[in-house]
Amino acid sequence: MNLPSRATMLLETPFHSRVAERCEINDWGNWMGYTTPNAYFDVELEYFAIRSTTGVFDLSPMNKYRITGPDAEAYLNRMVTRNVSKLGINRVGYAVWCNDAGQVMDDGTIFRLGEQDFRLCSYQRADDWLAWCTLGFDVTITNESEDLAGLAVQGPTSCTILTLLGCTGLDQLKPFGIAHFTFEGAPMMVSRTGFTGDLGYEVWVAPAQAEALWDQLFEHGREYLIKPIGSYALDMARIEAGFIQAHVDFVPAEEVVRNGRTRSPFELGLEWLVDFSKPLFNGRSALLAEKAKGSRYRFAMLDIEGNKPAEHSFIMKGDKVVGTVTSAAWCPTVKSNIAYAQLEMPHGAVGDELVAEIYYQRELHWTRMLAPCRVIDGPLFNPKRRRQTPAPPF
Repeated sequence: MNLPSRATMLLETPFHSRVAERCEINDWGNWMGYTTPNAYFDVELEYFAIRSTTGVFDLSPMNKYRITGPDAEAYLNRMVTRNVSKLGINRVGYAVWCNDAGQVMDDGTIFRLGEQDFRLCSYQRADDWLAWCTLGFDVTITNESEDLAGLAVQGPTSCTILTLLGCTGLDQLKPFGIAHFTFEGAPMMVSRTGFTGDLGYEVWVAPAQAEALWDQLFEHGREYLIKPIGSYALDMARIEAGFIQAHVDFVPAEEVVRNGRTRSPFELGLEWLVDFSKPLFNGRSALLAEKAKGSRYRFAMLDIEGNKPAEHSFIMKGDKVVGTVTSAAWCPTVKSNIAYAQLEMPHGAVGDELVAEIYYQRELHWTRMLAPCRVIDGPLFNPKRRRQTPAPPF
């Protein structure tokens, strides 16, 4: 039997040969120009690997920039809304950056590798923006996207498996910490970070060590039922854990076509990332004005009645549409129907009772359902092991 060709115009990550071997259902997607699996064998089983054993996700398409030079800290402090000077060496911080109008360009993580040595990981390609922001700063920006391969190793047995791989003492690493090891005679960086809200790590190596890393990781993890996971299972986990995603929950300001579609950090529930004690950063004046005047929208997490995901649903208060759902999933671990929504102010305060207009197929017919929902405060999945140090053994 002739199988359909997998050949595409998309790029392949350093792990692609191993990923392709395990992608049983041949369900592929496009992540920033790279071939990435939506699912390997079964979305629900992949999800339960994250929550019960360990799931492995190929992070290599992530955009990665090295920022060095005498003004590296000052440069980042000027660009992002949080105070980078408070980030210690070998620590990771979540950050957003805005345009002059205070609208979010993107979010990402900042790895502080030295006094004036940083790595910025972002969803969007940011070469032009990073270059424009260097005006007046003595910094060097290097795109490392093709020089680093990364795996997210997430779940309750992740620390045990990585320790077997040779990461001695990894259980002592605190959340958002960075540790450095040697793998196959080459440097390997491990950070206690992830997109699942669970105990987990991100492992970074040079592309030459990628296949060996994958092979040894799965060999050591075999008895712990380690599984590869695709983007669909990861999406379920991140919704359950309360994480937002660019191009899903917000449109990066640089790519917005229609007026009014951009969002500020306040309108995405990220006000805790805005540090006005800094005298200057992109969008500061606009954000101060918004704080005084009030925001247009509120980002809310909804607990929706029933088990039909409210993807792309309208949210109503009485007969009036007051918002739209950006992400939605039935979350098995917490047994709740969760959605994120952008709601017009003043709607969306915790405890607010609303209605989701959900459409779903039933016996080949589209069915409309008005499901009561309630605004909740924070994620429902927040296990102790996520923060526990030393990390619990398994």
